[in-house]
Amino acid sequence: MGGLREVAASFVVPGPSGVAIRSRLKGLTGQDEAVLRQVGALLGSLASRDLKARCAAGLEHDGEQWARRKRALTGESSSRWAGGITRFTHDQWALARRGQFAHMQSLRAGVETIAHRLAQPVGARGAKGVPGGYRSEREWFAKSRRLHVLGDRLVRVRADWEAGRVRVVRGGKKLARARHHLQAAGLSEARWRLRWQAERWFLQADGESGKRYGNETIRVTPGGEVSIRLPAALAGLANAPHGRYVLACRIVFRHRGEQWADRVAAHRAVAYRVHYDPDRGRWYVTASWQTPPVRTVPLSAARAGGLAGVDMNADHLAAWRLDTHGNPLGAARRFDYQLDGTAQHRDAQLRHALIRLLHWTARHGLALAIEDLDFTAEKTREKHGRRKRFRKLISGLPTARLRARLVSMAAELGVTVVAVDPAYTSRWGAQHWQKPLTSKNRKPTRHDAAAVAIGRRALGCAIRRRTAPPPHDRSDRVGHRTVQARPGTPGREGPRPRIPGPRTRSVPPGRGAKAGDQSAHNRSGHTAEHEPWTQDSLPLSF
Repeated sequence: MGGLREVAASFVVPGPSGVAIRSRLKGLTGQDEAVLRQVGALLGSLASRDLKARCAAGLEHDGEQWARRKRALTGESSSRWAGGITRFTHDQWALARRGQFAHMQSLRAGVETIAHRLAQPVGARGAKGVPGGYRSEREWFAKSRRLHVLGDRLVRVRADWEAGRVRVVRGGKKLARARHHLQAAGLSEARWRLRWQAERWFLQADGESGKRYGNETIRVTPGGEVSIRLPAALAGLANAPHGRYVLACRIVFRHRGEQWADRVAAHRAVAYRVHYDPDRGRWYVTASWQTPPVRTVPLSAARAGGLAGVDMNADHLAAWRLDTHGNPLGAARRFDYQLDGTAQHRDAQLRHALIRLLHWTARHGLALAIEDLDFTAEKTREKHGRRKRFRKLISGLPTARLRARLVSMAAELGVTVVAVDPAYTSRWGAQHWQKPLTSKNRKPTRHDAAAVAIGRRALGCAIRRRTAPPPHDRSDRVGHRTVQARPGTPGREGPRPRIPGPRTRSVPPGRGAKAGDQSAHNRSGHTAEHEPWTQDSLPLSF
């Protein structure tokens, strides 16, 4: 029987470190689109060549090789375009390395789990936290073959990792494989080709503080005029001085437009990315910049006005408001969303649920407590075995997207987010809170009870609730405390005073050498202490 793992301390989540906004390029002429396609295709080919060189260098890459690559790209584009391409290449290589390491860890976990279960007798039951044997000899044989498959994969991935060899597909491996299964993907060859080209174009530039409007390569004026510094090979397409091409349209940033205008007017760095959506046939420009780190409030200040515990599920967010003592107030709240359909639909559903949650939280002046979920290590096929529905459930939870959205949206509304350890919140919440909160007109679910447990952990309170006082026919009926003590109150978990005393009512409360030691009562190594007493003789006269 495995013991309970240590619960990590709660902490206030820091605010976002950057901002990204998007606007559509409306009113582009045919010449504008042709120029954007040519520039994107040329720079995309240079980015592909540079990525190939970076992957070939592997772990032996150094600053001198970086400088040589940048000089080679500068002659065909410009110094700023070359710098943006090389930085993007390094980001891609680093991302591939992190993905490779995560894949290696997943394979190692699968191999260890299968090897352990194969060593157990067929049909052996597992203990808590330790899997048992497989159910049948047929399953045992299939898993023994899978062990060899995973072992071979692990050997290849480990060899690539040690050699610094990564495999990156510009445009995405999924789209590349769809070329051989166009009918299953629902694409024609021409439509697939358009998607493939759009994903491999390169039209993005980092910002530079002190330069005009914060970016010399892709410049957007406060009036919305967009101009691009053309590469050297396409300088003949320029329609403005200094080799620039000015688009015929004007853009307006509706979201955070004032913040963007202030940065542009002050010539502070703003990065831009121009991209094409082949499904809609539209061009977009995304502006992004870094924000100074926001000083987070202390955890004690976040707890001062109470908070709302939130439990994230596959189709809704369950929330419950708690006061500073950890007592639930009012009724549970539910914010639904649907994670089906297109990616845009899922993202919109998630944003809609979060904004309703944050508006409700801000209206009551509360902080927000949420689990610090990370299922990257919980999606392995071998960890959960036959529990296909559970594997599908945790794989569908948008933990990373929800965390990023919640932090950025909460920072705009001034809502403090407190992250807690998710250990045992669902189990203990249902055990200690679901039944006590149930009444004739209120039927809380297991997820509602988990929200209460999350909130209490963020407040520093124990998840378990104190028992109600016993009936009046018991002698110790007034010796139980039902009011919750504050998290910082000294002795909140200490012994309770003995009132009115033992059943004999002859010994005053608190008597005895170990009266305040809870471990001295009915526990091994300690004897329950009762002082001997004798009845004094009654006086015959006064």
